[in-house]
Amino acid sequence: MTTDRLRIALWQCHSVADDVEGNLDRLEQAAAEAAALDADLLITPEMYLTGYNIAPSTARRLADPVDGRLGNAVGDVARRTRIAILYGCAELDDSAVYNTVRLVDANGISLASHRKTHLFGDVDRDAVTAGIAPPPVIDIGGWSLGLLICYEVEFPELVRDLAVRGAEVICVPTANMPEFDAVQTVLLPARALENTVYVAYANYCGVEGDLAYGGLSEGIGPDGRVLARAEREPELLVVDVERKVLDDARERFTYLDDRRSDLLS
Repeated sequence: MTTDRLRIALWQCHSVADDVEGNLDRLEQAAAEAAALDADLLITPEMYLTGYNIAPSTARRLADPVDGRLGNAVGDVARRTRIAILYGCAELDDSAVYNTVRLVDANGISLASHRKTHLFGDVDRDAVTAGIAPPPVIDIGGWSLGLLICYEVEFPELVRDLAVRGAEVICVPTANMPEFDAVQTVLLPARALENTVYVAYANYCGVEGDLAYGGLSEGIGPDGRVLARAEREPELLVVDVERKVLDDARERFTYLDDRRSDLLS
């Protein structure tokens, strides 16, 4: 991994609910495939390990404690395949269940986690508690990554805050439906351009229970260009994040420098 380029693999896959062991096996296969493509980081969809559209009782039963067995198992996968992994799961802390993403490096060391703060509809609100901490910015391979989960990226203030705090790549595990394709086709290019950041968005495809997922996982450059976009079927999409492209975009689009923070509430 070099500071000039970060290669990110976006894993668009089917959600398999209530099959944690099978999901771990599938994750290792995807991580090995991504590593063979020289990727530095693999991003899974939202709540990948447990499934997203699950009953509250299932979310609680499958939720992994902080520093729990599932986190350790993903760390082992990362270490064996030599690739960093950003993955979603249900997380248990005291009596609360959270929709969480966790980042481990290629040595299997936990770097950061984030609990979803903006919950979407009953499928979120019935099963998990909203997080209260702002999303983190974490360094990996000389790049500053901001972590968001699905619906959160649709709030411009969250992305702007990450960019102001130094994020260069916004990583978004998600579970978006086809009726909200405008997120991928309209909102994400705008978020990337207005903040001069890369956006890496990994979505499910197929059907889980009564939810259909829309795919269209994508990587977007800091000038708003779509660098790569999947279709509706399973795919491992690889996107290169490049330092020169980011520097050039920030020289042309100076929103972060020109913003009047003194006028903001």
